[in-house]
Amino acid sequence: MPYKVAFISLGCAKNLVNTEQMMALCRAAGHTVTGEPEGADVAVLNTCGFIESAKSEAIDNILELGQLKQAGKLKKLLVAGCLSQRYPDDIRTELPEVDGMLGTGSYTDVVDAVEELMAGERPERFGDIHRTYEDGERWVTTPSYTAYLKIAEGCSNGCAFCVIPRLRGRYRSRSMEALLAEADKLAGSGVKELIVIAQDITRYGLDRKDGTTLAGLLNELCKLPFHWIRLHYLYPEAVTDELIETIASQPKIVHYLDIPIQHANDAILKAMRRRNTRAEIEALFAKLRAAMPDVVLRTSLICGLPGEGEAEFEELCQFLREQRIQRAGVFQFSPEEGTLAAAMEDQVDPEVAARRVELVVDLQSRIMDEYNEQRQGTVMEVLCEGFDSAEGCFVGRTYADSVEIDGRVLFTAAGAIPPGEFVNVRITGVSDGDLTGEIEE
Repeated sequence: MPYKVAFISLGCAKNLVNTEQMMALCRAAGHTVTGEPEGADVAVLNTCGFIESAKSEAIDNILELGQLKQAGKLKKLLVAGCLSQRYPDDIRTELPEVDGMLGTGSYTDVVDAVEELMAGERPERFGDIHRTYEDGERWVTTPSYTAYLKIAEGCSNGCAFCVIPRLRGRYRSRSMEALLAEADKLAGSGVKELIVIAQDITRYGLDRKDGTTLAGLLNELCKLPFHWIRLHYLYPEAVTDELIETIASQPKIVHYLDIPIQHANDAILKAMRRRNTRAEIEALFAKLRAAMPDVVLRTSLICGLPGEGEAEFEELCQFLREQRIQRAGVFQFSPEEGTLAAAMEDQVDPEVAARRVELVVDLQSRIMDEYNEQRQGTVMEVLCEGFDSAEGCFVGRTYADSVEIDGRVLFTAAGAIPPGEFVNVRITGVSDGDLTGEIEE
């Protein structure tokens, strides 16, 4: 019997791809798929359980969906993803709203789980997290012109602060054949911006031991009719000269590189179990800027790791002032149980760590303002994302802005511009960190 199944996806884009696979499986089984839980038979909540804030968001969503159930507006709640993988016992005992669970190794069991729920059972499926099926059909939910291509699952890097390998399993690359078939389908459906993602895309292919590399995959993807190919999460120690040459020479690959460095002090980097020194990071950035003078760098930073004193923090700030990284996500260290960092001595007072986050955010916003000032008077290619009636103008993104995490361009135009169209915009100002401008006819 067909049921109405609502999907809610929390957390990262990698999680969204898993949600899209579950949606496709339910649709193929004849169920009605929706994004609206009210009135559904089953709500499937795909969770993140990576850090404290993500856990809180997932629990808030579970409680909200529980209220819908209580009001008779939802029949069953199935919780999938990292939270259920990490805390199955706690969910069982603390969250009676939850009727069933899928671990990160069991996304593809979603149809069976939905049918078991509706038959009055309490499915709990926790398959092998090292062997999930990654090549399934997807129901792409992003705007028609942008889509993610997840090229690998899991992570084998073992950073001291991170729980992901325990939730997602070891790193495993998808086959080049499966990726190119999926990318070809996305291009055929009108996708113009392909965002290549994984926990660490630089290690793509190395586990397959068949000569596959990220550079080789990118060269093949560039043969497809995408306009932009964007890369997310390049680990600095695995960026090869071959990869730099590919990114620099392929016009479709945007010169926006998301390279999570986490810190700049050698002792902290070592404590984090990162594989670089500050000098190696600086050498890589210099090499990238020499190969691509217009490169925009994005990074992730953690403040307050155990052992980070004032001197280590000041070194991070000094590094940022020198390097002028244009984009940064700044996070407060979260002592996640089961990680090496949670058990370290010299834990930093959370209030001190929070203050350090604020200081780095301030410093980075000044660097971003400086970058925006340098754009004044230039003409930039912008991917139009539609008309914003609140702003009274069109909105879009340049190559320097990834989806939902960076700035926007607010621009005016004489005629209508459909979402997904690329236009040239003369940058004339800045508004709350966003660029403003007008179409260059």
